[in-house]
Amino acid sequence: MSPIPLPAPRTARAAFTLIELLVVVAIIAILAGMLLPALGKARAKAQSTACMNNARTLQLGMGLYADDHQERFANNLGAGQTRTLRNSWANNVLNWEDSPENTNNAYLVDALLGRYTGRTPAVFRCPADTARCLLGLRNRSFSLNSLVGDPGELTNKFNPSYVQFFKASDVPNPAGIFTFLDEHPDTLNDGFFMNRLEEAPKWGNLPASWHGGAASLAFVDGHTESHRWAVGGPGGTVRPNVKGGAGGIFPADPATDWDWVKERTGVRR
Repeated sequence: MSPIPLPAPRTARAAFTLIELLVVVAIIAILAGMLLPALGKARAKAQSTACMNNARTLQLGMGLYADDHQERFANNLGAGQTRTLRNSWANNVLNWEDSPENTNNAYLVDALLGRYTGRTPAVFRCPADTARCLLGLRNRSFSLNSLVGDPGELTNKFNPSYVQFFKASDVPNPAGIFTFLDEHPDTLNDGFFMNRLEEAPKWGNLPASWHGGAASLAFVDGHTESHRWAVGGPGGTVRPNVKGGAGGIFPADPATDWDWVKERTGVRR
């Protein structure tokens, strides 16, 4: 009888040595270190683009509103009348507390521009805005140039020698006057972005700098820009969100960014 052949024994597979595993881990770490900054830059670029698109949508909504209202821009009321009338382009006044105005989207979609922006609350925010009140993320990042629209009781109060633009036809240079911009969360309350242009350079309302030190702005003619601010540091335009730390009026020194905003805010009578 022939013997039954037995299967050949399997050759043991060599395991990874500790050094080999450490080399693999090191390579993965190096690749992650190379990829993560690129992914971060791509995300920041996407957020900046989305923010400009939101500013453009608000401006398009303003144009559609004007078409339906004898060419007049939507009301642009200060905090007092925003709360009492609820008849402004955006009807909420933001703070850091637990007010429903911070998060209830009805204050946006039921406001004057709500139906003209598709009743889409997301267009009122910059996607890079991380400002949180006690209830969570606040629902608006944008404000409207105080010289654009009807400010009600605030008409000619802060800058009486400047033209109030009630209609697009009141604007002599539509490509040179901004409408919407994302405002710094520490000065953002109503939707009325105002600085006293007739006085020495100082910020009352400060632009945001969510995009690597830049803010998004829409203009009367419909174009949008991402503008990078030049002044950083403790008294600069580019400053972190510290929940009220930038509130109040403070000097713009140097006035490089303040002058840039002033030039695009309005024209003298």
